[in-house]
Amino acid sequence: MRGVQVFAGMLGRPAQEALVDDLRAVVRAAPLFSPMTPYGKPMSVRMTSAGRYGWLSDRRGYRYSETHPSGRPWPPIPDSVLAVWRAVASEAAAPQCCLVNFYGEGARMGMHQDRDEGDFGQPVVSVSLGDSALFRIGNLTRGGKTESVWLESGDVVVIGGEARLVYHGIDRVKPNSSTLLPEGGRINLTLRVVDP
Repeated sequence: MRGVQVFAGMLGRPAQEALVDDLRAVVRAAPLFSPMTPYGKPMSVRMTSAGRYGWLSDRRGYRYSETHPSGRPWPPIPDSVLAVWRAVASEAAAPQCCLVNFYGEGARMGMHQDRDEGDFGQPVVSVSLGDSALFRIGNLTRGGKTESVWLESGDVVVIGGEARLVYHGIDRVKPNSSTLLPEGGRINLTLRVVDP
């Protein structure tokens, strides 16, 4: 789809459960928080990160930081997550950030580009866990026709090459479409290379 690679069903249920277990340890070390856009509007997702860098949004803007809002360093990216990166982006540099977004009921992510990184030659790898989400892919500029696909738990997406800067977003999440997370919701991991 528009140069974006979708690996449907790449991760089976045992692999998904192992990822969720590892992410619980990440969240214990770096609790989920509710980011604010630079315009003062709260985002509908809650997030945290693992790796050398984490991604933040607040009144000062969008940026990477070496520390959680608590001031503590981010925990390391779990090996189970790095294994997914190596499986689909083996020629890329090692990721320095794993952004963890949690989508509860009604959460969405507006159309955006991932452009806070220093080298757009490196891909962004996305892992879907939990409830299904309607993923929309646009163009290199705002507007125009878009395409959409439902991402299921265990799907992996690679945004790279000529598609690296396409606009993309999550229009909605289908509640109770997965039994992976006991209380429902969707976890999305995005792995990025931050420094060139």
